[in-house]
Amino acid sequence: MDLIGPTSQTFISQRTRLHYADWGNHGAPPLILLHGGRDHCRSWDWAAEELRADWHVICPDQRGHGDSGWNENGYYPTIGYVYDLAQLIHQLELAPVTIVAHSMGGNVSIRYAGLYPENVRKLVAIEGLGLSPKRLEEMQSVPFHTHWTDWIEQKREASARLPKRYPTFETALDRMHEANSYLSREQARHLTTHAVIRNEDGTFSWKFDPHLHAWPPDDWTQDQLHEIWGRITCPTRMIYGNDSWASNPVKDGRISHFGDNVSVSDYDRAGHWVHHDRFDDFMAEVKAFIA
Repeated sequence: MDLIGPTSQTFISQRTRLHYADWGNHGAPPLILLHGGRDHCRSWDWAAEELRADWHVICPDQRGHGDSGWNENGYYPTIGYVYDLAQLIHQLELAPVTIVAHSMGGNVSIRYAGLYPENVRKLVAIEGLGLSPKRLEEMQSVPFHTHWTDWIEQKREASARLPKRYPTFETALDRMHEANSYLSREQARHLTTHAVIRNEDGTFSWKFDPHLHAWPPDDWTQDQLHEIWGRITCPTRMIYGNDSWASNPVKDGRISHFGDNVSVSDYDRAGHWVHHDRFDDFMAEVKAFIA
């Protein structure tokens, strides 16, 4: 008999209604699966199916993504996402919680684990440290005012641009598959199904807020981030794909800012979405690590 899929639930954070998929099994230990930028909570479905028997799996749609509300001003600082995660854990009384997170979701989860180390039992972050030291050095060579004027122009462009419309579902599916060639056609179809909305004229558009393309330049300093990283006390596994653009912290030196509780693994034949590209091996590692 097929298992029933997740239920759609909501909570309020920063006056915004945010959505999460709840996979049931409420008596089991809580496990949050947190997606990355311009993604959605249902990208975790394959992992949630395998984990739901032993865990109470909760998959949030971060604000501006999936079925969660958008910020009216189109301004999405990282700390806002951290606050949302803090509110989800607080309101649902999930602490101490186990978290598996990807990319932007990993960045958010790492910051939360440093702010509230007692609230996180174990953490898996897939390519969640953000920009590499090399890229940060390049950005520092750009004058301060230029970062902000560039952001203003990006915001204006986002305001003037209608969400891209695909004439058919298949054309949106092709774009999804093009973005990650490691995906099978079936995987890409599932991800696209939950990533698009149908417009009144019958076309399809992505659910995420177009303003997410304009990433605000204000953030914590590197010294502040390093302090937060050093506060993480839970067992933490960072996972990287060797074909990804993301920089491995063992190779670029960032691992030195973490304690002995943090380890790193990497995968050949995997890009930025390791949990899709090497699903079986990824799940074996995660199950063993979070047990």
